[in-house]
Amino acid sequence: MIVVNARIEATEETIAAMKEAIATMEQASQAEDGCHDYTFSVELNNSAVLRITEKWEDMAALQAHFATPHMAAFQAAMGANPPKSVEASFYEATEVPGPGG
Repeated sequence: MIVVNARIEATEETIAAMKEAIATMEQASQAEDGCHDYTFSVELNNSAVLRITEKWEDMAALQAHFATPHMAAFQAAMGANPPKSVEASFYEATEVPGPGG
């Protein structure tokens, strides 16, 4: 499994302006083959920071995601509302049972 943890530092106004693009990106990504999770969230203690958590079956599914029309539309929305910074980390992971499970 491929896990992506991304952080977008913006402003509350930028996030509000991108709300529709964010909702579309989240919903369309969750419907993709190989997507186990794709969720945006806003940090509780810093409402100008978006977090994106993604889980993909494999690198091929993630690569296919990068080529989708909704990714292009989201990138265009970010270009029209530039964030202060974007960081993304990619991990290859094996899921293990949690404590007591």
